[in-house]
Amino acid sequence: MQFVFGYQGRLYFCLICSSITCSSHANEHSQSHHGHEIAVDVERAELYCCACRDQVYDPDFDRAVVSKHFMDMPSNVNGVEGVVEESNKRRRLGLGLELEWKRNYFLSDRHNRQSCRRRSSDRLCLPCDIDVIFSAVFSGDRTPYSPARFLYSWWQHSENLASYEQQDAHEFFISMLDQIHVKEGKSGNQDKDNRDCQCIAHKAFSGLLRSDVTCTTCGFTSTTYDPCVDISLNLDMSFCPSTGMTNRTTKPNENAIISTLLGCLDLFTRPEKLGPDQKLYCQNCQERRNSLKQMSIRRLPIVLCLHIKRFEHSTIRKMSRKIDQYLQFPFSLDMTPYLSSSIVRNRFGNRIFTFEGDESETCTEFEVFAVVTHSGMLESGHYVTYVRVRNRWYKCDDAWITEVDEGVVRASQCYLMYYVQKGFYYKASEDLSCLPMSPPGGESYLPIAGCC
Repeated sequence: MQFVFGYQGRLYFCLICSSITCSSHANEHSQSHHGHEIAVDVERAELYCCACRDQVYDPDFDRAVVSKHFMDMPSNVNGVEGVVEESNKRRRLGLGLELEWKRNYFLSDRHNRQSCRRRSSDRLCLPCDIDVIFSAVFSGDRTPYSPARFLYSWWQHSENLASYEQQDAHEFFISMLDQIHVKEGKSGNQDKDNRDCQCIAHKAFSGLLRSDVTCTTCGFTSTTYDPCVDISLNLDMSFCPSTGMTNRTTKPNENAIISTLLGCLDLFTRPEKLGPDQKLYCQNCQERRNSLKQMSIRRLPIVLCLHIKRFEHSTIRKMSRKIDQYLQFPFSLDMTPYLSSSIVRNRFGNRIFTFEGDESETCTEFEVFAVVTHSGMLESGHYVTYVRVRNRWYKCDDAWITEVDEGVVRASQCYLMYYVQKGFYYKASEDLSCLPMSPPGGESYLPIAGCC
């Protein structure tokens, strides 16, 4: 049985005639009264368009709400901007300086928004708004929090994605990391490809891919390295029906062969024969030759983001479709077979030889801690995030957070999967062990509206 704090209904205040209605009657009110489309969500203090049936954002309105909030806030009460920082940061647990700032970059005040805004008061700063979110989440305040300013700031930095239309979760993730890098990447001697960047985005998510292209005529191999903040994987469809695409989700209990994450990683690192139109220049043969290309992982990141390619675009058929294939994935993942050292040794028959920059000291064991899923069609759909905290899973579905069984997560349609090195996962679980996981009253879990 699920419980919900507070009133589940929503009240809307019409900005034209000041009438107060519930959600269904608010839409009826706008239809019967021309020009009465904009209302205020009383509970959240957010603008709502009855015509679009969605929240809308106005910077002047948001500024007025925030100003009123701080005017009414007593000096001895923690708020999002101020006293909350000191009270939160006193409660944070330390590990060792380097480990601490990698894990708790914002919570350890590595990006101080007060000093940042003094340096550039006329510009929006995405890391500052992320810092506000962390302070609010760890404040202990169970009041619903709306990251409206963060959304507005992200829109300002990513104008091509600034609209009320649905956006791709993967594009959002990459865009957010890019903006953090722009603000935090202050190292002047880093490479053009950000390989040595010391910003928190690259410290946490950056890895290095290795690409080996081997000439099939002479056997000469050309090797290149490329940094990455995620790895995009094709679904392993080799044993599926020829159509490969359906308009419905394939459930794990249906009589169909399913894809596995390990199969996707095997496919990613499998040698690929390049077509005749992809002949590459061989330095040994001094001409273009047929070749084999093989990918591997030269350096693993602390946080491994795996992007499942569910949206397929065909230039020949001039159409796009979504792949609804079910993907089976492990909670614990060993990435050893996909490292460059393993791939190269296998290529040479596992013979023993010294591998340049051997990853023997690299942590290859990972634990999943978040899964972003997509349901619906290509043109429209819905994203839901599942978060793992101390081996308990929580479903973040818009404004609602509920505890779910791990079977629900395993049966979900994975789109983005986030794994963290096992040492970081267990240390984070230890740090969170001092926080109550159940609310007062003895209930096993009480979902909270609006905290997502």
